[in-house]
Amino acid sequence: MIGREYELECLNELYNSNKFEFLVLYGRRRIGKTTLLTEFAKKHDCLYFLSQEKNTTLNLSEFAKLTKDYFDMDYIPQAEDWNQMINILTERIEFKLDKNPNEKVCIIIDEFPFIAKEYPTIKSILQHTIDHKWQHKNVMLVLCGSSVSFMVNEVLGYSSPLYGRRTANIELKPLNYLEASKFFPNFSNIDKITAYTILGGIPYYLQIFDDKLSLKENISKYIFDSSSVLREEPMLLLKQEFREPTIYNSIIEAIATGSSKFNEISQKINEETSKCASYMKNLQEVRIVDKIIPYGENANSKKSIYTLSDPFFRFWYKYVFSNSSTLSVLGPKSYTDTIFNSISSVLGSAFEDVCTQYLVLQARSGKLPFIPNGMGKWWGNNPKKKSQDDVDIMGIKDNQGLFCECKFRNEKFDLSEFNDLICASEIFQNITDKYYYIFVKSGYTQAVIDESKKYNVKLLTIDDLFKID
Repeated sequence: MIGREYELECLNELYNSNKFEFLVLYGRRRIGKTTLLTEFAKKHDCLYFLSQEKNTTLNLSEFAKLTKDYFDMDYIPQAEDWNQMINILTERIEFKLDKNPNEKVCIIIDEFPFIAKEYPTIKSILQHTIDHKWQHKNVMLVLCGSSVSFMVNEVLGYSSPLYGRRTANIELKPLNYLEASKFFPNFSNIDKITAYTILGGIPYYLQIFDDKLSLKENISKYIFDSSSVLREEPMLLLKQEFREPTIYNSIIEAIATGSSKFNEISQKINEETSKCASYMKNLQEVRIVDKIIPYGENANSKKSIYTLSDPFFRFWYKYVFSNSSTLSVLGPKSYTDTIFNSISSVLGSAFEDVCTQYLVLQARSGKLPFIPNGMGKWWGNNPKKKSQDDVDIMGIKDNQGLFCECKFRNEKFDLSEFNDLICASEIFQNITDKYYYIFVKSGYTQAVIDESKKYNVKLLTIDDLFKID
């Protein structure tokens, strides 16, 4: 398993604690939750149950079989509902721990929302059992789910019967670009970054690409080909999350093709703002859409914009969903040939994410000139230019400022772009100590190299992104 060292360490610490532990683990689909839990369960004695989207009777039957095996029972316990099953489970736990109090009993229920939606009172049953039976026992309970909104609201939320019982919670996030690059040891550094800006840090997507093929061949074979696993992946994911994916599709396509302000999105899909707002909220909850505000502004800023948080969704809706007719006519190979040289121009947002990750890693290793109070994108009015301006990444602490430009394209970074960054930084007149980081794919003109010597500038290339101390 690539990555997830921190999460595995957390699981191991909970297992070895010699007291009751209740972990809530959640994250979007395909993120690697089941892989993490099964990897953990290989090395520990666990009752691991992967619930399915089926009725209570069938899930109970499967859980009862696993209970028999885990506790080495002579028979399969019979239960009419989850209340009876949890009581049986409690009896077996007490019997097991009476014999060996120092032994950890670990119960993992994966895709818990499937059970809870079919049998809602299980949350109250577990709450009562924790409070009266398990709280002072050497028991580890793990509830895991892909429905982020359900896990946050119905398990962790204040109104949930389980509120206040968890001892730890983990939202499993995408892998960073360094972790993702380990899937492609045979790729060049540029191809590793390009693959990441297309696929993101989702392990399920990353493992599909074959680094023995060229990047172009991978895109053609595994994304554009009608028989490939990834060809309809975003659509299938939406259908799993939402009953009516049509409007969700329209919103995502609008964002992927350039609409970023709420009113723009609402107008483009021709939906009422109230209805559109509800759908946008749902997309944010499943970690497909992000609401972004300019760095340094409050959460209610009217300048807020929306972006797709998942790089693969950005790529797919741009090149598959919005161009399905062209793809069908040309076929995967010719279509890939047609668009391949221009894809760098639409991977800019994902590249900014990569550069932000690099800066965070550098900050953690003490390699930045200062530790900023957060980092993010800034945009707004530049009085000197009398026009809108932006900084791809910036961070501030007291009178110190970090200003970054990120360019993932096939042309060298030129002097006019360098001067634009300097000009944008001058808006922040209270920042006396300014540091500049520039990240590019294709190098720098000599004029930029010469001019940069007048400032606190780091001129970074793709190879530098892999030089983390």
